[in-house]
Amino acid sequence: MPETFDFIIIGAGSAGSVLANRLSASNASVCLLEAGGPDHNLFIHMPAGFIKTLSNPRLNWLYKTEPSEGTGGRHIVTPRGKALGGSSSINGHIYNRGQKMDFDSWGQMGNRGWSYADVLPYFRRSERRIGIGDETYRGRDGELIVTDIDRKDPLSDAFIDGAIAIGIPRSHDYNGAVQEGVGYFQRTIHKGRRMSASRAFLHPVRNRPNLEVRTHTQVTKILFKDRRAIAVRYRQGNQEHELRSTREILLSAGAIASPQILQVSGIGQPELLRNIGVTPVHNLAGVGENLSDHYGVRIAAELTGVRTINEETRGLAFVREVIKYGLFRKGVLAQSPGIAVALCKSYPAADQPDLQIIFGPASYKESAVYELDDFPGMTTGVWPMRPESRGYVRARSTDTADKPLIQPNYLDAEADRRLLLKGIHLARRIMQSSALAPWYLRETSPGNDLQTDEELLAFARQRGTTIFHLMGSCKMGPATDAGAVVGDDLTVHGIEGLRVVDTSVIPTAHSGNTNAATIMIAEKASDMILGHPPLPTATV
Repeated sequence: MPETFDFIIIGAGSAGSVLANRLSASNASVCLLEAGGPDHNLFIHMPAGFIKTLSNPRLNWLYKTEPSEGTGGRHIVTPRGKALGGSSSINGHIYNRGQKMDFDSWGQMGNRGWSYADVLPYFRRSERRIGIGDETYRGRDGELIVTDIDRKDPLSDAFIDGAIAIGIPRSHDYNGAVQEGVGYFQRTIHKGRRMSASRAFLHPVRNRPNLEVRTHTQVTKILFKDRRAIAVRYRQGNQEHELRSTREILLSAGAIASPQILQVSGIGQPELLRNIGVTPVHNLAGVGENLSDHYGVRIAAELTGVRTINEETRGLAFVREVIKYGLFRKGVLAQSPGIAVALCKSYPAADQPDLQIIFGPASYKESAVYELDDFPGMTTGVWPMRPESRGYVRARSTDTADKPLIQPNYLDAEADRRLLLKGIHLARRIMQSSALAPWYLRETSPGNDLQTDEELLAFARQRGTTIFHLMGSCKMGPATDAGAVVGDDLTVHGIEGLRVVDTSVIPTAHSGNTNAATIMIAEKASDMILGHPPLPTATV
């Protein structure tokens, strides 16, 4: 006979870790299924180790997008976490909620209870902010520790000064009342170790008797009876298993795997399902559609007369950094890849910031994946914050082990191309500012030979890449929206006992990095699932 739990959670990433914590705090029995393994790997917990996790197939699904005109006919490798903590175990540690208008637009699309004043209390509930911050906006008692950069350097200071010199205001808390401005990143690192969602929310409650966590469990199908989700099948090793749910099944596998699991289970476009050998259970055209991602480019320069991370991670200098990290959890190995950030407007008349420009005192070889240059260097990365390009995720077969077809259609929208070009010009102005002039030698990428918009756009198509913020493929919206997959209670339209709770429900492109918003979504969902009243609306 199948085992039975009140709640079955599919995916132990940012959303699944929060759900497991909150739901198991009740008397309900909870089973959390994770296709990847435990999060024991050293490089998960060492902040600079992210560069190793991005190419490790044991920790990373290493998806690839389909070629498109926007990528110059290239596949783009698309990292997604494959361990407890999901992508929060391999990301760049950045904590960026997004801006007020992001969430207000969710509410304006018919999603009741998802405007900024509604979701701010859930951001605050999960957060333990260490550092400055207005108590109206920041949380101090949550599980997720958010800290400031503790290793500042002259190049990052100069980047901030250069941005201010071209009219970008100084920001002291971009997660507060106003997102716009330039300053240092806030990150999910504490005492030199990654603060993943699993470390923050899951591991502290692993010993609860009503919570069971199972790793290496590849979900193969959700089962239904009379339009109600009743069970989950999964493969562990060579064995097939089935779990029954008495209350709800919660799909938290992310923007790629969640729509794929729905499709192989019979929910989606009937023609697509039949083409891959799946018998349709429920016609829901939006499943896998509306996919969005941030697509960006790097601007890099060679420097002189200054030490950068490039030199600090070679030879005897690197040995010293390893010792420093081992003894004190400090130094280069204890920091995030991005140090400073400018959240800025493409034009002064713009209502809100629409470009993100990040800075790091390091540079990377064009010919190698995540390998540092042999000379002192610095890099900015730039991307439009709310891209208009939309794509899709589609299962290729009935087997969820077959990676799905992923097509974000990068740079498909003219507005995205225009904004990215504007961002490249702004990043160049900052890098060539008087503040950085004492060390600036030459631009190595894209290089001074490329100056016209046509040349720079061709460069963006050939060298641009994902910023790892896939979202929107199970869009939240009212039933009257033909593209919506879930309602504002995150229940799948037309199906009982099944909710999607992860970044895939974000209805329109989000301006921030997605980890913070995903945790907030799971916080709010947990109250809905347990029948708790929503937290009081914030006055902001």
